[in-house]
Amino acid sequence: MEKVDKQKIENEVIEELKTIYDPEIPVNIFDLGMVYEIDVDDDGIVYVKMTLTAPNCPVAETLPMQVKERLMALPSLRGVSLELVWDPPWNIDMMSDEAKLLLGYM
Repeated sequence: MEKVDKQKIENEVIEELKTIYDPEIPVNIFDLGMVYEIDVDDDGIVYVKMTLTAPNCPVAETLPMQVKERLMALPSLRGVSLELVWDPPWNIDMMSDEAKLLLGYM
């Protein structure tokens, strides 16, 4: 089996995550800080740990599925495992500086 380029795959995953938006906030989920971890294993399977802005978020059931489906469409991935976590709870400090600036927090 051909060796996977983990960094290349991680970069592709990040680029795709930057195209997915929380429907209530005009910032992508990556810059919002909703993605806690991205890990690519030797087989090209990506493990993503993410959260939502709140447990009762209106897209709590659909957004994680959308993320997984969008990542599964990337041809370089051999699989996606997505875990939705609530610890640590999401907060504004997790946003990128660009997102904070865009939303008026800086």
